[in-house]
Amino acid sequence: MRRILSIGVAVVFALISGMLTFSAGVSASEGENDNVIDEKFGQPIVVYGESLTEEQKEQVRRLLDVDDPSMVQEHIVTAEDLVNYINGDPNSNMYSSAKIIRKEDGHGLEVKIMNPESITQVTKDMYANALLTAGIENAVVEVASPLKVTGHSALTGIYKAYHVEGESLNQDRMEVANEELSLATKLAEKEGMDQEKVSELLTQIKQAISEQNPASKEEVEQIIQEQLDKLNLELSPEDRELLINLFEKMRTINIDFDSVRSQLETLANDIRGRIEDVTGDTGFFQAIVNFFKKIIEWIASLF
Repeated sequence: MRRILSIGVAVVFALISGMLTFSAGVSASEGENDNVIDEKFGQPIVVYGESLTEEQKEQVRRLLDVDDPSMVQEHIVTAEDLVNYINGDPNSNMYSSAKIIRKEDGHGLEVKIMNPESITQVTKDMYANALLTAGIENAVVEVASPLKVTGHSALTGIYKAYHVEGESLNQDRMEVANEELSLATKLAEKEGMDQEKVSELLTQIKQAISEQNPASKEEVEQIIQEQLDKLNLELSPEDRELLINLFEKMRTINIDFDSVRSQLETLANDIRGRIEDVTGDTGFFQAIVNFFKKIIEWIASLF
């Protein structure tokens, strides 16, 4: 009987070891080597907030994995840039910083917040949504700050990175993207909505707009209400009107969300998957737990 027990325990440990190795292999494959320069797009661009001290700038370099400053283009984003790009407040403090790595068509938009504990209001999905609205796609964008900030100014730094590369982003789209980011953080704070739910709502509205191509404000309003109902969300009349006005503005400046439909779908699936994880979807690892539970019950039944 001891021999059977030993064999059973050995099998369990072997299977656990195999599962952990498989899991680690999946996680490791997600990284990429940012030290390799893509000769088609040039060096990565790093934009630092002008309010940073030299010591804080060094901290940001470490956060953004800038081991050798000669391997990147470095720029400073100022309050004057905030005024020029999005008609912002000239007295703003700029701390959030970003690194932008251009990618081939089809790569999609990937946003990483390198120290999420310091970016207190804006999530990576909120950044991704706003950047798609502004017309930015096919890039890896990394955001960091050496101290706790809301994260809003990073968007202007990303705009500047494209400007210094000679790519002209549409002024109206940049401004409405900034409005979108501000509304997203406002909804999460004022309405008490989970940040993931806010991003899911904005993404699904864009997907519906790309599919239905509304021709009037009334049709935009209908799409928004349908998505609110679908996600079982309720907004105050004031915030609902702000949301309608935001997407109506996007409609009037002819933002073509159909051109980034695949990226919106990827973003929506990613958000949905994380919401399911938080709300208790069983998923892969629960299946593993159930599997080993049955093995243990089988071993116990031998006695």
